[in-house]
Amino acid sequence: MKRVVAMADHSAVLWLKLLAAINVLFLLSFMAVATLASGQARAEMPECTGKDLMASIRTDDPDTFRRIEQEAAATVNGKGLLWKLEKEGRAPSFLFGTMHMTDPRVTSLPPAAQRAFDASQTVVIETTDVVDPARMMAAVMKKPELTMFTDDTTLPSLLSPEDAAVVDAALAKRGIPLASVIKMKPWILATMAVLPACETARKAAGAPVLDVKLAKDAEASGKKLEGLETATEQLEAMASLPMDFHLEGLVETLKLGDRMDDIVETMITLYLRGDMGMYWPLFRAALPDAAGDEAGYAAFEEAMITERNKTMAGKAEPLLAAGNAFIAVGALHLPGPDGLVELFRKAGYTVSPAG
Repeated sequence: MKRVVAMADHSAVLWLKLLAAINVLFLLSFMAVATLASGQARAEMPECTGKDLMASIRTDDPDTFRRIEQEAAATVNGKGLLWKLEKEGRAPSFLFGTMHMTDPRVTSLPPAAQRAFDASQTVVIETTDVVDPARMMAAVMKKPELTMFTDDTTLPSLLSPEDAAVVDAALAKRGIPLASVIKMKPWILATMAVLPACETARKAAGAPVLDVKLAKDAEASGKKLEGLETATEQLEAMASLPMDFHLEGLVETLKLGDRMDDIVETMITLYLRGDMGMYWPLFRAALPDAAGDEAGYAAFEEAMITERNKTMAGKAEPLLAAGNAFIAVGALHLPGPDGLVELFRKAGYTVSPAG
């Protein structure tokens, strides 16, 4: 347990939240392009090497694990990925939590979710921009300042010499010269660095994340496809967070190195179990220094989760009114008092676990 506890500080957990709670579909696409452009294509698909942290905590510190389970159990709507939405006079719809990964365990829908998807007339994802890369890039290029420094600023100019050395070494290990990315905003690089090599390679090879797979399956079967946000809106939300927050997140994430693989594997394991309520209790226990930046986390929570949940719920209403919708959004948008499950209940729907 001591090894796990010592492995990260608060910024790493903030980037865990960034990875899990927001739509990283564009970022993954961007990362694939960067990977291919770097000339570092691999002859073989690298193996995924991450280990589930829950197992070590359960074995090494059972008391802590019991506390994690108790806190998770107290999380509002913290268990389950598929929810049925019902209101008198409307055909039922379903809400499903996704994980924005290409891992085959993630992209295979559970049987109940697959049945709900098959029966739907309309499929709704966070943003349909991801289905058309050309449209996505056109939207992004209209506001280049969201992803790139468009003035004289460079990434190294914002870093201390010590932090610049960390970034340079970590990117070089990934085959990315710092000079080639000095104009990128730090959250772009952090998202590139946070994912395991196996996930990066799958995306570079063209494997779709779950949300894109659902969108393409919907179009192939003649279903109507709708989105709740635009790519620009998502990028604006990320860009609204303080630059110091992004810079610290980049540096501390890069310091974790390959240890992020264990964190990502743990997140996937929890996702497959539908244990959304266990995410933050587990990582707060495994990475206790995460409690150090309450202001940074509050800003993140408000911009990236709470406000986006409100937007999504409002945009979903007319689609739910038509009935037979399958709404698929990042799973961490579902639980909690400000999560989508509760917001739909407040809008008059009966929302119940469906699988």
